[in-house]
Formats: sequence, structure tokens, C-alpha cells
Amino acid sequence: MSSSSKEEGAGVSPANKGSWSTFLRSIASFNGDLASLTAPPFILGTISLSEFSGYWAERPDIFVAPARGVDQRKFEKAKIEGKIDLMNDPSIPAPERRALLVLKWFLTTLKQQYSSRSDYEGNEKKPLNPFLGELHIGQWPSVKPKDEDWETGVTTLVSEQVSHHPPVTAYCIRNEKHGITLQGYNAQKASFSRTIHVKQIGHALLHLDEFNEDYLITIPALHIEGLIYGTPFVELNDKTYIVSSTGYISKIDYSGKGWIGGKKNSFTATLYKEGNEKHTLYSAEGQWSNSFTICNGSKKSGTAADSFVPGDITPLQYPSPENLSIWEAKRRWAPVVQAIRKGDMDTTNHEKSLIENEQRDMRKKEAAKGVEWQRWFFVKKQNDPLFDRLAKPIGERIEAEKTGGIWRFDAEHAKKYILQVPEMQQAHVLERAGLM
Repeated sequence: MSSSSKEEGAGVSPANKGSWSTFLRSIASFNGDLASLTAPPFILGTISLSEFSGYWAERPDIFVAPARGVDQRKFEKAKIEGKIDLMNDPSIPAPERRALLVLKWFLTTLKQQYSSRSDYEGNEKKPLNPFLGELHIGQWPSVKPKDEDWETGVTTLVSEQVSHHPPVTAYCIRNEKHGITLQGYNAQKASFSRTIHVKQIGHALLHLDEFNEDYLITIPALHIEGLIYGTPFVELNDKTYIVSSTGYISKIDYSGKGWIGGKKNSFTATLYKEGNEKHTLYSAEGQWSNSFTICNGSKKSGTAADSFVPGDITPLQYPSPENLSIWEAKRRWAPVVQAIRKGDMDTTNHEKSLIENEQRDMRKKEAAKGVEWQRWFFVKKQNDPLFDRLAKPIGERIEAEKTGGIWRFDAEHAKKYILQVPEMQQAHVLERAGLM
């Protein structure tokens, strides 16, 4: 952790400074995966890790954009105004344009995934650990983008905790109107070396029905800055890739504020044709937690042609907690969240323990019967030829041994299984998941 004139725990309330210092010492001396370490209640966040899957599509218009065709009217209007509209330029090969739109969409998700919680929590907090079988299901309503004459259609989310040891969340996001599906899974392995480092294990796959195109998306590693002062925030590390089945690759490099200069949450990205990385077709640069610019060509010689500034998001919609099934995060964690918001740490611990002990009892009963927990929406695969094909150019491999398997969404399995559970039918789980 870097030095500063700031006092240790400056961002922590006086009542919790002692606990904060004790927590820092415990993680510094802990040997193993920090996910198994119990955090003090006052640094707990108010959402479960299973809910993080929703950050992928909080801007539905940008999410579905790769599945749409060129808007000739918008292109001609921009041309008259002397502007460049890369996203609707009919002279750009269609697969290339779609690869660029996928890159733009991915970059717009990073703020929501890795810094939006600081906007309402004050700083990054430890999410609630999902229990096995935990669900987060919702829909983004159809929206009409500003100054546009089309609508997004409804987008559905299904997120499920498919493993507890190791903790793994799988998700599927689908927009039927535009024929676009995102699915994936990820686990986190946390360790301590000067600060908390988190390796994310897993990947996402995006599919466009009309064009039968697929995109492999790798997931960034991260570390926590500001930990010693009690004001933690996320920095992304190293690089990630987006590989298309049409031969285009996007490479995103992440960097943070260094000792000498730079801005926090910085990144650069390039899009190129497979086998020709030195010839940059498009580039992007900025702060993933703020704004960025996309250039036609490299950032040194290219022309700025598109930009993004974070604006309003479309909130995920779901019923009130009492109308959800007991397996859904917003209902099951409600007493814990309520206690955290009140600052009632005794009740927080008590309610958390009820859930954790209930889960331990279930695992003991399953072990005694020699059965394994049945997943609701996802099934375990032994291999995935699509992943292998897309991952080859970047040397990525599936680490199934670290995620309890390869997890894929299976609508038929979900319908067959969930229809046998009355409580899930009463909560209209399949309907809300877009499967009925």
C-alpha cells in the first residue's frame, strides 16, 4: 500500500477505526483465499455478488446496438453536419462495424461493474457472499433512445450462484427482439500483497442470432486502492480481449494513477484484424469510470469519431421482495440489508448467520444422501468447442478446475426442473426469466 500523509483509517468512522485496523492486520497476515475471511459488518455492501451480473446491460440501447443494422438516416444527418458517424457508416464492412459496437458496449459496462457502487455507498464495500442456488432475475423494460425512432425491446437477466466452494456466479442476458444473448460465469480469487488483489476466473460469450456471430470476452483482474485509509476503490489490471468469430480482436489495456502522473481508472484499447495487430483499425482511450473517445485508426494518427460520457442508466425491474421466491437475493438478503443500512451490526451478524447456518445444514443433508445440489438454470459442461476456437488467437484457456466446471444456460433444463417446484411457479420465476 502506498504511503501518504493521510492517517490510517481516515475514511472510517471513529467507532469503527479499531475494527478497521484489526481487519487490515488480519488480511495482511492471512494465508489463502481472502474470500473465506469474515469481514467486519461495517464494511459490508448492501448487494449480493449475484446481483453484479446486472451491470452488463444497464444501457440496453448500447447492448443491442451490435445486432442492429446501419441507420442510414443518422449517417446522412451526421455527414451534413460535418461529423463522423462510425457506428452507422455503410462503407465499413458490417462484421468490422459490429466488432466496434461490441467494444464500445463493453467499455460502457466497466463503470457500472467496478465503480458505480462507490457513487451510492461512498466507497467500495465487500459484497454479500451469495449462497448456493441464489438467484437474481429481472427485466430491463423496452426503452426508446433519445432522438431515435426505434425501441430496444425487453431485455431479461437470469443470474445464479452455481457453486459456493469455489464461489461461482453464472448469468444469461437475452434480448429477444434483437436476437442478442450474453452468457458467462466468473469466480474470484482474492489475495493480499501490499493491497487486495482479485483474480477473476471465467469469461462471457456474446451471440448475435441474425449474423450467427460470437464474441469471447475475457474478464479483468483488479486490485483495491485506498484500502489503508478506509476509502477503497477498484483499479483494473493488465489487459482483456474481445475476440469475434469473424476474425476481429479488441485488446484493452488498463492502468491506474502512478507515482508521477496519470489518471485513475485509465485504459487504452485497439481493434485489429486477427494476425495483424500492428495495423490498428480503431482505438479508444479514456477513463472507464468516466468518459472515453473512440478514434478511426490509432490514437496517435487517428481521428476522433465517437465518444461516451456516462449518463442515466435503465434500472433492472423486479417485483417487491415479498413477491419473490425465497431463493432470490433481493428477498433472502433483505433483513441483512436493512440492518446494514441502519448501522445495526448485531442484527447484521445474526441475520447473516441464519442464512449461512441454513446453507451448512442443507449441504450436510445432501452429503448424507449422496446427492448434489440441482442448479436451476445452468448445467455443467465438460468442454466448449466454441470457446476453444475463439480463445486460440489470444492463448486463453478455460480453468474449469477453478470454477467447478464450465457453466452454460439451459432453458429446457430450467423449465423442466422449475415447473416441479410450486414455490418457484408462484413467484412466476420462469415468466420473469423470459422462458414462458
